[in-house]
Amino acid sequence: MKVRVLYHDHCFDGAASAAYITRFLQSARYPNADFYYTGLAHRADQLFEDSLFDGDANVIVDFKYATHPNLTWWFDHHQSAFLSPEDAEHFKHDKSGQKFLDPSYRSCTKYISTIVKEHYGFSAPDLEELVTWADIVDGAAYESAQSAVEMNAPAMKLTLVIEGSKGATLVQKILRLMQSENLEQIIAEPAIQAEYERLHQIHLRNIDVIRKEGNCDQGVIYFDLVDYGIEGYNKFIPYYLFPDSAYTVSVSTSTFRTKVSVGSNPWVKEPLRHNLATICERYGGGGHPKVGAISFPIGAVEEARKAAAEIREELKG
Repeated sequence: MKVRVLYHDHCFDGAASAAYITRFLQSARYPNADFYYTGLAHRADQLFEDSLFDGDANVIVDFKYATHPNLTWWFDHHQSAFLSPEDAEHFKHDKSGQKFLDPSYRSCTKYISTIVKEHYGFSAPDLEELVTWADIVDGAAYESAQSAVEMNAPAMKLTLVIEGSKGATLVQKILRLMQSENLEQIIAEPAIQAEYERLHQIHLRNIDVIRKEGNCDQGVIYFDLVDYGIEGYNKFIPYYLFPDSAYTVSVSTSTFRTKVSVGSNPWVKEPLRHNLATICERYGGGGHPKVGAISFPIGAVEEARKAAAEIREELKG
């Protein structure tokens, strides 16, 4: 039997969700199955092609809902879980009992672990460390911006590797190791440790770039990374550099999209006034109330910059 697991690519919670759902399905549903993994990234032209659902059972975790008839299991925790109102209606009428959504959870991994325990009596005590750290990482529940940027814990080092490494090979190696190894053992793997060291040097450079390009006006940080070719960065760097800020808006590019990232300072003293997922949804993006993003087509830099400027002004208001 073949099980295809589709997960949010280059995301600690996405990888951890795939690892946890695999343990559950191997133990409780498909003990003799072979598991295959495909990472999914948000795009401006988001589609779920038939070729993605090539398993005897097909699973999506930590990513948007698909109406494909071959989708067997689905778990998500994002406010922006659907590509369209029609998709949301399709979910509401699902009779399988194997598709779950709850945006109140900080991480999809924690949500999966809760659902499979409550509904199916499955638990994996040896994965509690993984569940705990997925909740910390995806919920931005770090002690301080300094600790989030310095990344001393194994989980935080793995987050850098998962988010920054190219291709699927290393992420899926980590994903498979997450099913049985603790996080300190995983980061100690020679190939993973070497990639961490490489990416850490880039991380230090990114701090310098954001320090140079960033400015904070009325509590809103803004910077544009297009000319630097930086595809991603530790999202806590802005709050480390501008601790009195409330929000961040940035523009960046990658091989498959132009991206506007919108975030909020987890350590801000004043109550946050804006739902960032709702703001991003107006531009075709989404996310969580405290963090969101918008994907534009490759080359749509000016369109992205215009949206970023509008959002920046809204957040300042």
